[in-house]
Amino acid sequence: MLKIQLNGNQLMTDARTLEDLCHSLGYTDAKIATALNGEFVAERTRRNTVLTLNDKIEIVSPRQGG
Repeated sequence: MLKIQLNGNQLMTDARTLEDLCHSLGYTDAKIATALNGEFVAERTRRNTVLTLNDKIEIVSPRQGG
């Protein structure tokens, strides 16, 4: 288990990559934006983005409306 911060909240996870984390949280087909320790992470690089202890991850999804 790995301790991280997700959107400001502590979380324990078995995920090893950012892509694994997104899938485990149910974002498999969702259009989302991700950041790791304040740096944007593109969708195509999430599978190679390894998580480490105390990483700060932000996951946001776009809102629709007008």
